[in-house]
Amino acid sequence: MNTALKGKAQHGLNEQELAQEKRLAKLAWLLDSSIKVPGTNFRIGLDALLGLVPGVGDVAGGVISSWIILQGAKLGVSKTVLARMGVNVAVEVVVGAVPILGDLFDMAYKANNRNVRLMEDYFADPQTTRRKSAGGVALAVVIMLLILAAIIAAFVGLIALVASLV
Repeated sequence: MNTALKGKAQHGLNEQELAQEKRLAKLAWLLDSSIKVPGTNFRIGLDALLGLVPGVGDVAGGVISSWIILQGAKLGVSKTVLARMGVNVAVEVVVGAVPILGDLFDMAYKANNRNVRLMEDYFADPQTTRRKSAGGVALAVVIMLLILAAIIAAFVGLIALVASLV
């Protein structure tokens, strides 16, 4: 039994819940790391292949990834850690939607593996994982606000430019 699973057993999860975590780890592997890129040590998964389908691929991957978060909630993962998992999926979906570069990012970021690792870390050391996750969520919120401010500034600047031409 690995240390994460020992931590889960210490936190009162039963065998069925431990088996569910194992299934989630297998799903994350399938989505993020199941296909070896020939001639390299790099691995991709079905999520990266889905992301190549314009428009719907990244959304479909995000829906599947969200299922892992839902299962984490059912296993008792804290709301802070679930929020961090949601940020991981949102980053992968939003950045992955950018043609070509987003697909490359998606292949490397591996949100599903990250999220299963967060669950394992949570059950091994809940306090530390909650604290680290809170910092990650706070950073994501700050970055999103900065991006929103940049978009608003660009939009206002565009309106000013159009107004000056009229």
